[in-house]
Amino acid sequence: MASADKAAAESRWHIIDADGRVLGRIATVAARLLQGKNKAIYTPFVDTGDHVVVVNAAKVKLTGRKEDQKTYRQHSGYEGGLREERARLVRQRKPQKLVEDAVHGMLPKTKMGEAMYRKLKVYAGPDHPHAAQKPSKLEVA
Repeated sequence: MASADKAAAESRWHIIDADGRVLGRIATVAARLLQGKNKAIYTPFVDTGDHVVVVNAAKVKLTGRKEDQKTYRQHSGYEGGLREERARLVRQRKPQKLVEDAVHGMLPKTKMGEAMYRKLKVYAGPDHPHAAQKPSKLEVA
C-alpha cells in the first residue's frame, strides 16, 4: 500500500456543537478529525485532516470539580512571569480557550501539528462565518 500525499487528501469541513457536551469528548473527536485518523488514507507524516468548527464553546461542560480546580498557565518568559487562572475565570474571559487548549494538547508537537491546529475554528456562541464551506454537522456522544 502506498502512502498518501497532500494532493490525494480531500479536506472536508465538520461542525461540532459543544452545548452541554463534555470538554474531553469534544476535544478527542476534533483532534482525530484534524489529524485525519478517521480516513482510510491516514498517513502519520502527511496532513490528511479536515477542518473543524466548534460552536457554543461557552456552554461546554466540565465534569467533577474541574471548574474550580483546573488551572491554565502561561509564562511570559521573564522571571516571575507565570500567570495562573482557574477554568471558571477562563470561561468568563475567553470561553473558546477551553476547547482550543484541550484540542491543542492532543495534537502532535511538530510543525505539522501546528498546521493541523490552524484548521480548528472555535466560537463561543452558535454563529460562525463558515456557512459557505457547507460543514457537515457531527454528533458527539
